[in-house]
Parts: sequence; C-alpha cells; structure tokens
Amino acid sequence: MPQRRLRIGIAGAGHFGRYHALKVAASERAELVGIHDPDEERAKTVGWEAGAPAMGFAPLLAASDALVVAAPAEQHHALAAAALRAGRHVLVEKPIAATLAEADELAALAAERGLVLQVGHLERFSAAHGMVEGRMGQPLYIEATRIAPFKQRGTDVSVILDLMIHDLDLILSLVDSPIESVDAVGAAVASPHEDIANARVRFANGCVATVTASRISFRTERRMRIFAAEGYLAVDFAARRLTLIGRGRGKPIPGIGEFGAEDVSWEDRDALAAEHSAFAASVLDGAPVLVDAAAGRRALAAALAVMEGMAASHARAVASGLIKQGEDGARGGV
Repeated sequence: MPQRRLRIGIAGAGHFGRYHALKVAASERAELVGIHDPDEERAKTVGWEAGAPAMGFAPLLAASDALVVAAPAEQHHALAAAALRAGRHVLVEKPIAATLAEADELAALAAERGLVLQVGHLERFSAAHGMVEGRMGQPLYIEATRIAPFKQRGTDVSVILDLMIHDLDLILSLVDSPIESVDAVGAAVASPHEDIANARVRFANGCVATVTASRISFRTERRMRIFAAEGYLAVDFAARRLTLIGRGRGKPIPGIGEFGAEDVSWEDRDALAAEHSAFAASVLDGAPVLVDAAAGRRALAAALAVMEGMAASHARAVASGLIKQGEDGARGGV
C-alpha cells in the first residue's frame, strides 16, 4: 500500500514562500496543492516554478491537509488561525505571531483540535545547532552576533523580529531558565524599523546573554561564544567551524593542566528540507513537534522584551537630552 502523502498549501509567495513551495514540491512525503498570495501574478510565477496552481485562500484550505504560512508577520495569526479552525495542520514562519495573546490563541486552537502547529525557527534544524547542543552544561554567559548587508526584504519588522529572534531562540534552547530582565538599545537607519540592536538578557539562574543584530553591515557574520563552568565554546556558523576548550577535550594545551582544545567542522545541510521533513513526520507519524507553539511563544516573548527594553532606553535618552524625540526615526530606538 503506498505511503500517504501530506497535501500542503502555501500562504504567501514572497521570498520564503517560494522556498517553502519548492521544498514541498520536491518532498517524497508531501504534495504541493497550491499557492495563495494577494499578488496573484506573484503566486502564479511561484506556482509555475513549483508546479502548482495559484488559488484563493478558501479553495486552498479545502484542498489541503496542512498549510505553510509564509506571509508577512502581521498576517501570521489570521492565516494560521483560519487554517487551524478549518482542521488543518500548520507550519508558520517565525515569529509565531505579532503578540503573545495571538500566540496563545494559536496554541489553544491547535491543542483543542489535536493539530500540529510547528514554528519555522529554521536554525533549530541546522547542522550547527546539532553540533552546539549538548556539548556543554548550563551556560554562564553567551555572546551572539548576527550581522548582514542591507536588503529590503524583512524590513516590514524590526531587526529583532527579522534576525535577532534566531539567536534568541537558540539561546532559549540552551538556557533552562526564565528571563529576569532585558536591557537593550537600537536604531532605525535605513528602514522605518530598527535596523541595528544590542540586548543584554539576564536569566533567573544567573546566566547572561549579550545579543547583537544588524542588517546594515558590509559583511555577513554569524558567531556565538558560550562560557560555562566546564570551559569555552566558540562557533562560526558561516565557516561551519566550532572550537571547544575544556577538561579532557581534544589536544592538550601546554601549561593549562588537563585542559585541551577541540576543533570541529561540519558539512552543511538543507535546514529547510529538514524542517519540512520534521513537519511531515509530526503530522503523518505522530512524531514530537521539535519547535512547537510553546517554543515559538518563548522566542516571541524574548523578542518583545528586547523591544520593550529598547523603548525604555530611548525614553531615558530623550529625557537626558542625549537625543531629540523622533530624531532617529525609530520606534523606541536610540
């Protein structure tokens, strides 16, 4: 008997929607039934490339078992909620929604109906995350940097929801403790929203994370450094290289007792294909959802806390005369 294939529709034919459509079209466990986008010509173009028709939203839901929501962030809740109410499983791009209340409603809808709700935090499916996870105990301090040249894509939201949220999600997956406080600064430079941001996140267990994100840099850089009682770990995600210093690790370091250094590299893998494979496995086989609504909500809550910290810093800067109200054009930037 042939294995059942998951019928998937795509809501959103932009940059990521196109990639999602191509992955579904190439999957052995899924069938791409159609693509919906308010821009019909864009939907037709992506549909032609992926081999599926452009469709209205209602017909798309009727033809699908599951929906991929790859529309702009402010539309995530409405589209995902409609799909869940129609009894469809959902893979929604990050962030899960625009507000925590919207995220909670999506989680409740999925739970009530016994449906899979997976959030597209792509880094969780990367080879890099697998290399980092479990190599050290509870971190004491984490430093993350994610910078990239300016692109118009993604500027409908701040750099916190566009880029920083990836590192916030990774940090939350490594630190088993709630956030206690956030101090943050940022500014809008080339778009209506913050394009640069830095946040210092303190957890209840004492761990501290410093996170920097920029989408107006000359180069692309993605690094993370983790300090723990057992040693130090540095990751260059772009170069796919990891260095770990600790007791009993790799080659001995002269003059530092039993400490050694270990250098590890890894082969890149298709994280988006892995994300879709996991989604299909959760729907068809009942496998656990790797990045569920709770994980998506935690990442959103952290991102919103950074934005609140940024607004507080902006208010202090205005009050002190460091900047004039509205001088940087940012909503809460400094």
